[in-house]
Amino acid sequence: MRRATIYSIAAELGISASTVSRAFSRPDLVRDSVRQRILDAADQIGYQPSRAARSVATGRTGLVGLLVPDITNPFVPPLVRAIEMAAAERQAGVLLVDARANGAAEPGLVVQLKAQVDGLVIVSPRASASALSGALGSTAAVVVNRVMRGMASVVCDNTVAIERAVQALVADGHETLALLRGPADAWASKRRAEAFRRAAADAGVRLLEHGPFEAQFEDGRAAAEAVAASEASAVLAFDDLMACGVIAGLTDAGLRVPYDVSVLGCDDVLLARTMTPALSTISAPIGGLGERAVELLDEVMAGARIRQERLEGALALRGTTAVARPRKSAA
Repeated sequence: MRRATIYSIAAELGISASTVSRAFSRPDLVRDSVRQRILDAADQIGYQPSRAARSVATGRTGLVGLLVPDITNPFVPPLVRAIEMAAAERQAGVLLVDARANGAAEPGLVVQLKAQVDGLVIVSPRASASALSGALGSTAAVVVNRVMRGMASVVCDNTVAIERAVQALVADGHETLALLRGPADAWASKRRAEAFRRAAADAGVRLLEHGPFEAQFEDGRAAAEAVAASEASAVLAFDDLMACGVIAGLTDAGLRVPYDVSVLGCDDVLLARTMTPALSTISAPIGGLGERAVELLDEVMAGARIRQERLEGALALRGTTAVARPRKSAA
């Protein structure tokens, strides 16, 4: 097949090649009805002008900006993939920027991104709502895993799953639980801590709180020292990466998981399912979060009303939780 060109579009529509060219380079000189016919014909025959030309013709860049808090966190890559796949279905690309766990940098990164994209998906931002709103201005945006007034969002609601997790631990005989809180400025950390407190209170068990900690392996490993020195027989970690660090730290202290201490994470990233023993955790619908974020962004860019949606997490009990047993003292 011959390569699609402005000349094949012109021949298809019975207009001049210069008119087709102007539809992409100077759309203000072409009637709206004619320009739309040209764009439709280009799509039908597979003509792909440069992104810059298409941007001039349509007023769209064909790009979605994606700001993530920390690309090294295992939760982020599958979410990025889900967003890229959902954007590709809409013939859009994704421009990815990593905030490197620096909430103070997020507003500036938003300003840089918004000039290059049609809209933004912002994942688990830590900056203040006012700073982010000011940086966004009139740019369409959707927030993942944080609720902000006046902005579209999609979050994973772990409340029910956390209640079931605590109930399962209590049924296994655990009477003292340790909660390892996440980053102090993370919205999800506060919501998860609140849910664990309520669930522990409802179950009538003791909850020992430690942190805040960064969502990092080494922070979890360091937190294990306090857990080992306590009476807790089960640990509730902010996320899976922290939980893996806790397991390593408890092992260093001479304690066995789950025989001496049970450990529960949150998110259900690939690491949780492939480690040995597999990690008990709260499973987040990561793919669903990414897909719904792009759908909501489409709606916002089309002028639809702002929506804030919640997807449910689910309890996944695996090999790192077990019946409570009297444990030996930490080494």
